[in-house]
Amino acid sequence: MNTLTVDDRELVVNSMLKILNELDPNGCHKGTTRPSDALDLSLDTPLDIAFLDIEIPGQMNGLTLGKKLKKLFPRLNIVIITGYREYAIDAFELDASGYLLKPVTQAAVAHQLSVLRFKNMQSQDRKIRVRCFGTFEIFYNNEPLNFSYSKSSELLACLIDHKGALCSNDTLIGCLWPDEPATRQTKSRLRKYVKDIKDTFAKLEISDVIRHQERIGIGLDISRIDCDYYRYLQGDPLAIHQFKGQYMQQYSFAEETRYELTHMRNV
Repeated sequence: MNTLTVDDRELVVNSMLKILNELDPNGCHKGTTRPSDALDLSLDTPLDIAFLDIEIPGQMNGLTLGKKLKKLFPRLNIVIITGYREYAIDAFELDASGYLLKPVTQAAVAHQLSVLRFKNMQSQDRKIRVRCFGTFEIFYNNEPLNFSYSKSSELLACLIDHKGALCSNDTLIGCLWPDEPATRQTKSRLRKYVKDIKDTFAKLEISDVIRHQERIGIGLDISRIDCDYYRYLQGDPLAIHQFKGQYMQQYSFAEETRYELTHMRNV
């Protein structure tokens, strides 16, 4: 799961991060003492749970921050951290999952994790995460995923740019080697990179992401991938906020999509 802890006391943040890493060692857990930094920290990965202190002094307290985060992640689980039981009523204003009383204990956090309001958390639905905005990168369980060949990553980017649709060998060769014809040699290279992607996914026990139909083409099951580009096309507020005019910057084949996205943003 992906969590964010915000409390003006660094001791509380560090304690929460220690507890969360012990309870969920494979998760991605971030924390800050500044609400103004919290929105930036949430841009890299879809949030599942936000642990928020509502008594933070300043222009943006926990309630204000919680409302902003809910706009970005409508199914976000919010757990309020407070030193006073009477503040628990504010949990209802945020449609929160619950609240934790300070000093926070591991048992209390574990209980809150077991009674979350939204169980179908984003980070558990899809383990493969792709970032197209800026430079293209692919992650597995929030760690960068590397293939044996850099061209394999470029091939995967090309398939994602085509929204998972089956692409012919000629189309893919045109993406990877725009100055070379579709010959037996380039087709052999293409098969090598397809195999590299399949083998890499197989080692991670990820199956059926690549769709390969003989004599028709190669595509992706995009339902298995969390991609900022796809979420942007669906009108996701976070993805729209993330797009700054840059898309797969290292690949020339992405120029047409980059132009289309920029046009959509300016309309």
